[in-house]
Amino acid sequence: MTTSVYRYQLAPDGLMTRRQLRAQGLRPGGHDPVGEIRWSRGRRVACLYAVARALPVRAMTPARWRAHEAMMRARRTCPQCDATRDYYIPRSLGVCLICADGGPA
Repeated sequence: MTTSVYRYQLAPDGLMTRRQLRAQGLRPGGHDPVGEIRWSRGRRVACLYAVARALPVRAMTPARWRAHEAMMRARRTCPQCDATRDYYIPRSLGVCLICADGGPA
């Protein structure tokens, strides 16, 4: 499927990026992009979706909130000392800052 290509800020009405849809409380709803915007000499690209085919954002259920909270807690739990920190464990280190510095002094 070929999509239409538009220059930056020249997309027609009725087409939005994912972020623009989300700001309106919408989502693409499984539909393929109908166009794209290119800028920075073609190095940057954003897909465009038809607003008419967009669906409302799904509400967060209690189960989804629990799963989200568990995921965020896992990002803050050090695999070495098993402590839950107030910050996300840096992926570059793989452990909390205390463990990366050699443990408690």
